[in-house]
Amino acid sequence: MSTDSDADGVNHRARAGEAYRLWWQHDAHWYQGVAARYGQEVANEINAEAMGKIARHVGQRVARLHGPLPDTGDARKDLEELRRRYDDCGDRMFPPELRNASTEVEDDDTIVLTLKRSFAITMVRMAGSLEGYRCPCTAVHAGWSEGLGATLTENRAESCLRDGDPACRLIMRVCGTAAAGTGG
Repeated sequence: MSTDSDADGVNHRARAGEAYRLWWQHDAHWYQGVAARYGQEVANEINAEAMGKIARHVGQRVARLHGPLPDTGDARKDLEELRRRYDDCGDRMFPPELRNASTEVEDDDTIVLTLKRSFAITMVRMAGSLEGYRCPCTAVHAGWSEGLGATLTENRAESCLRDGDPACRLIMRVCGTAAAGTGG
């Protein structure tokens, strides 16, 4: 008997995994239903809005755990800390088993997220909804940034798995120091 099973032999970890799969199926069917009734653009807008709100909440949680963004005067060092916090946000929303992602600091004001595998794109493709689907990545990054207290001057996808590119390359240019917008 697994340590995840109770006295009746119920494996609660397996049940939790099944519940996640069912919710992902729910989300796929919900998205398809909205797209069929109101159009792909509306489905994309609602999806991006919902993901942005979740991302903001995750960013706020990470900010509470780690405290205010640093403002050491060393822009590269401060940006590296912000990069680590973006990674924490990403791991909370999309655990590593659901994606293959990495981040790096470029220049003194830019963080680049590279995504080589995304369960969301896989699920959308499997649901037959890839045509017309617009990834909510920039809404997610805007939400994380707002929650963390960072201000972005640029937030865009340079390439996207959805378009058949080998990886998503997402550019987040931060305003001033990493602590801009935090008040301290």
